[in-house]
Amino acid sequence: MTGMLGHPVAENPIDLMFDAVYAHYGLNWQFWKNDVATTELLRPAIKGLAPLGYRGVGITVPYKVDVIPLLDEIDDDVKAIGAANYLTIEDGRLIGHNNDGKGVVKAIQKQRSLKGAQVVMLGAGGAGRAMAVEIAWAGAAQLTLVTRREEQGREVAERITAVSGVPAHWQAWSSPVQVPAGTTVLMNATHLGCAPELEPVPVDWSTVAPGCLAVDVITNPRITPFLQMAREHGCGVVDGVEMLVQLAMQLFTLWTGIVPEEEVFQRAVAAALGE
Repeated sequence: MTGMLGHPVAENPIDLMFDAVYAHYGLNWQFWKNDVATTELLRPAIKGLAPLGYRGVGITVPYKVDVIPLLDEIDDDVKAIGAANYLTIEDGRLIGHNNDGKGVVKAIQKQRSLKGAQVVMLGAGGAGRAMAVEIAWAGAAQLTLVTRREEQGREVAERITAVSGVPAHWQAWSSPVQVPAGTTVLMNATHLGCAPELEPVPVDWSTVAPGCLAVDVITNPRITPFLQMAREHGCGVVDGVEMLVQLAMQLFTLWTGIVPEEEVFQRAVAAALGE
């Protein structure tokens, strides 16, 4: 049994995707989404995983940082990033890992190299910080973190530079967000644009160069209001579903020992989204 802990989780297609892939490979496995409504409920939820027979679980918003003190062990990626997005359960011990950033890097690199990229990231939560660190490790020249909370933005920027040597800066959130000149990758790492609300991300698109690549972490819908605006502005786009597929393939291999074909995951997530 595998699953995910977070809040909210209803609109995420990950369970339908994993269950379809398990069936494709003839595995009698299931993936359960678990909505943990408050931070106070996270501890008992985590404690119940091993007794319930879970093999591994994903950790999604808003618990990627809060989960760390509840684990028996964390790997080097979690130590560097300060957030965990999945757990493996071995002999009753809960071990935290993070491949959020690896998924986004693979998705972006299918379109362009990150070497020398000037990256602006909107939001710097658990997923955002992991992506920012991995993007820095992949060769970005500079990162700018745009957040509402100065303390959070500066802390993540300092962490990025400390573990990668890549300059990272904080910029205050404004409405609309003014994107620095020279930006080559613009990422939305906030919840804005998620179904069913579909809130727009307040970007001043006149400050975005048409050649900029727009990246969104939202998985449902595939093309968010942010990505739709980016397309209309002449930007290339990378959607959150592509990132989900890349990181899910890694989890599938770690949990089952099987290296899946990407096309199997792509078909499964398309079906889950009704495409």
